[in-house]
Amino acid sequence: MAKQLKTWYWFAMIYTALGLASGLFYREFTKLNGVPGGTQLAVAHTHLLTLGTIFSLIFLVLERLFRLSEVTRRYKAFVITWNAGVLVTATMLVVKGCLQVLGSDFATSPMIAGISGLGHMTITAAFILLMIVLGKRLAESESTHA
Repeated sequence: MAKQLKTWYWFAMIYTALGLASGLFYREFTKLNGVPGGTQLAVAHTHLLTLGTIFSLIFLVLERLFRLSEVTRRYKAFVITWNAGVLVTATMLVVKGCLQVLGSDFATSPMIAGISGLGHMTITAAFILLMIVLGKRLAESESTHA
């Protein structure tokens, strides 16, 4: 179990660094280009800090309390799916935000919206996997304490 706790700790650390860096990039990139704000760059750092850092810490606590990793196959699928979804979503926020700051018409491309949507759907799938894993552990816990 200690390995999984350290993994979530490192995810939290990495997402904190990415979130802070993206906030700094947003501030400096918009200032450099004379764009006051109102782009997708403005929310990239909050997505990284919330979905990345805060949720990693929540998942660390859930792992500590319920040993979710003991549901091995689904737990691994959850971890991979969650991180892929967060990274795709945050990457597309940065891409679209940069295109908006630069005034590119491609910022409104359906392709960008579609990839962003895939990121959000991946996060949704990860939540479903988490609920399955957590439900299984709760059921196992009830049966051993009954």
